[in-house]
Amino acid sequence: MKGQPRQHRMDGLLALLLFAVFAACILAVLLSGAGAYRRLVDRDQGAYDSRTCIQYIATRVRQSDIAGSVEVVSFQGTNALALEESTGYVTRVYWYDGYLMELYAAADSDLAPEDGVKLLESEPVDFSLEDGLLTVKIDGGSAGKVLCLSLRTEEGRTVPA
Repeated sequence: MKGQPRQHRMDGLLALLLFAVFAACILAVLLSGAGAYRRLVDRDQGAYDSRTCIQYIATRVRQSDIAGSVEVVSFQGTNALALEESTGYVTRVYWYDGYLMELYAAADSDLAPEDGVKLLESEPVDFSLEDGLLTVKIDGGSAGKVLCLSLRTEEGRTVPA
């Protein structure tokens, strides 16, 4: 009879050890799944941000695509997209200090790039305009985006107001 209690203790210890191994495996799977999920969310957020930035710029250009109103200018050392209005005001869209920025002001104002409104956090944005083709590049490394817009106004057509 003295042998039976030891057998029960060993069975209980074996069951407890098996439970601990099972719990450790579940914890490892959950942690690796959480890490994979976090990486997917970060990747998707980066892609969303760059698409949003590209779509915002495309929409602003399409709204302002009137003869001679879309230009790429140097704005105090920053490459900027200038969308001029007939009222003497200009909207500048540019990248500054990690953000896509917008500044709406008189064409001859002395405002600086830091005076604009932060639209969204973004990778560096570069604008170029050549022969009526506006190219916008967002440098996101391997996830970088390029937008090419053919300005309708360069063909001599104007968009009705």
